[in-house]
Amino acid sequence: MVLVALLLIFFYLLYVVFPVFRPVTMEQHDTYAVPGIGETLALGIEEQNEIGFRLTSEASVVFFAARQANKGFNPGDIISTEQLSGLDGELNVTMSTPSSQTYAIADEQGKALVVRPDFRVTFPNDVRQLTPFVSYPLGEEPLQVDQQGKALKYFVFERGETEATFAAVTVDNRLIVTRLIGEEDFMTEEIEWQAEYYAVNTQAREIDQLRVTPDHRMMFVRHANLVDIYDISQPDSGISRLQTLDFGNKKLTSMDLLSGASSVMIAEQGGIISQWFQVQTEQGREFTRIRDFDAGGDVSVMTSEFFRRGFMAGTEDGQLSLFHSTGDTRLVTKQLAEDSIDQIVFSPRADSALLQEAGQISYIEIYNPHPEVTWSALWQEVWYEGYKEPDYIWQSTSGSDDFEAKMSLVPISFGTIKAAFYAMLFAVPLALAGAIYTAYFMAPEMRTYVKPTVEIMEALPTVILGFLAGLWLAPLIEGNLPGVMTLLIVLPAGFLAAAWGFHKLPKNIKQRMPEGWDAALLIPVVVFLGWFSFAISPTLELWLMGGDARGYITNEMGISFDQRNSLVVGIAMGFAVIPTIFSIAEDAVFSVPRHLSNGSLALGATPWQTLTRVVLLTASPGIFSAVMMGLGRAVGETMIVLMATGNTPLMDWSIFQGMRTLSANIAVEMPESEVGSSHYRVLFLSAFVLFIVTFVFNTISEFVRQRLRDKYSNM
Repeated sequence: MVLVALLLIFFYLLYVVFPVFRPVTMEQHDTYAVPGIGETLALGIEEQNEIGFRLTSEASVVFFAARQANKGFNPGDIISTEQLSGLDGELNVTMSTPSSQTYAIADEQGKALVVRPDFRVTFPNDVRQLTPFVSYPLGEEPLQVDQQGKALKYFVFERGETEATFAAVTVDNRLIVTRLIGEEDFMTEEIEWQAEYYAVNTQAREIDQLRVTPDHRMMFVRHANLVDIYDISQPDSGISRLQTLDFGNKKLTSMDLLSGASSVMIAEQGGIISQWFQVQTEQGREFTRIRDFDAGGDVSVMTSEFFRRGFMAGTEDGQLSLFHSTGDTRLVTKQLAEDSIDQIVFSPRADSALLQEAGQISYIEIYNPHPEVTWSALWQEVWYEGYKEPDYIWQSTSGSDDFEAKMSLVPISFGTIKAAFYAMLFAVPLALAGAIYTAYFMAPEMRTYVKPTVEIMEALPTVILGFLAGLWLAPLIEGNLPGVMTLLIVLPAGFLAAAWGFHKLPKNIKQRMPEGWDAALLIPVVVFLGWFSFAISPTLELWLMGGDARGYITNEMGISFDQRNSLVVGIAMGFAVIPTIFSIAEDAVFSVPRHLSNGSLALGATPWQTLTRVVLLTASPGIFSAVMMGLGRAVGETMIVLMATGNTPLMDWSIFQGMRTLSANIAVEMPESEVGSSHYRVLFLSAFVLFIVTFVFNTISEFVRQRLRDKYSNM
């Protein structure tokens, strides 16, 4: 039944983790003629994937059934149409940040109307009903974008609550930036917009595409073979060129901003798409080419997901590819059109898309719930936006929708190894030495007190040890750091000095000590040396460290110091592990048949020779099992590392730095994770890794124990 329970745990963890590694699929389900009249200027779909919409050249917004949803409409049926007023002549359209689903429509007089297709949810007769309508975030009257009233050949815009920015290329090839500042009318509580107009010098280059970041700070201008990046954060002080991305003789075909607008994706002729974001260099922050993707052909259209770092690229031969930038992967590629793709747009949840080509619209169903979880993201260095170089990062949550989860298991696996290493470094020598002395040298009467006392330590809840380590031990060590370091030297030296002094005592005095009770003499030695080390700590700190040990370590030695660090964890976890190792090892040594040791002594061997060459070899299977059991306990420990460390996923062997372990990470983040999310499944994956690690440790332990038993069983 124990084996069955272990197998059930194994397969349940595997069941929860498996969807993370399921292949991505992209299926074309419904294809229908473009609903309504006029050319499609922009295409979109709402988050329930039921209603799509078109912004047309006829100054209208057409809402239609995007797929078969059993709502009384067939795919492609028009649900409603809303006409837009105040626009004249030929129209042009652009979209702001995808997550806002806000569009600007410009006419031949350089005016633009900002609209947002929206959906009202009602429940008549307890049935959910979506009612589409059009809202006007900046008012129902068009805004003058070009002060000279010329038509806009290309333009983009971004808006905030009280600020909006337009960037445009007019028909007479002027590059302009229009900044709208909103002020609330205290009487009507309506926002009134005041326009500020600026011209940009482009050195007479032909412009093919524009992009503006949502924070209104930067503008990207694509030319034939280069991209100019401008600072537009303070246009009244001048619009300056920050950097030029030169692609040599490679012609550029498309450009788009990823979600969060920290990265710009640029497609070159031939189908290579490069990702660029700012990296700290000697010259300051500069856009740097980070990674490339191959779309398989010249890119005709490119679009990004609303909230994740995924994007799609359609080629001139109708091939559509889905990528994830940080994962550095092409997730899936399909031939979905016979000719060049005209329009492609994600749904807000990125689980579907609408594609238009050759007068037809297709509904594309996408299965891609966990694109950010790849083997490379979990176990290799990844170059994340804003970082100066690739690194192993665990940072699963943030307060921003633009945040990109970073879920490398390397730093928390490293933290698990680090915590176990320092715990074992503290526990193994003490536990094994204590077990050997108790079983072999100690008087039976004294053993009846010592062994149960140590074993009772195992019953102490680890949450109490973690509580004491975090709130009492950590401040104590920080305040007496020189004394703690001195104790590591003074204590062994004091033991040797006490042993030498006892050895030099007259025989009549030594014989008064009952055999096997020698260790009791060390109790006052330990107390005195401990008191002495802490007593001289302030003097040593003043003499060697200028009176500030933490400042000296940080400033003079260049070592970061956290109050809750590996030293604290090693001591606290060591106390939790010592009883396990001590009890098993002591039983193994004590169980060595007495005739073996008696025979060795009878043949003239000293007690120490008998111990090292007979007893320990015979007990080695049990001693090794004790160490491995202690290691398994240290690897899986949760509460001590949760309460006694800073829980920072660092990769640093420094004894003065903290860590985050797999088990503590699960305990901290599992209550806050969304069921079924990538974060949730990666936490289960970390539990699966922990399960496998402990299983491997136990398997190795059993294998080595059996080999040792076979080797020394005939003694």
